[in-house]
Amino acid sequence: MNRTPDLTTAVWRKSSYSDGGQTNCVEVADHYDGLVPVRDSKSPTTRPLVFSAASWSAFVNEIRESA
Repeated sequence: MNRTPDLTTAVWRKSSYSDGGQTNCVEVADHYDGLVPVRDSKSPTTRPLVFSAASWSAFVNEIRESA
């Protein structure tokens, strides 16, 4: 089963934890049921990583707790 969503029309947003620069940011795309596509803003044409929503949530929560 291919769980890679079609991201050709994805709307990417920068992480609020990025340093604010134009090219040093993690970007995520919303509205992919159960999935969270993630990319590096320095390489927008490189294939993004796709995480399950549960895995991404656990990662973000761990980062928040350790900050």
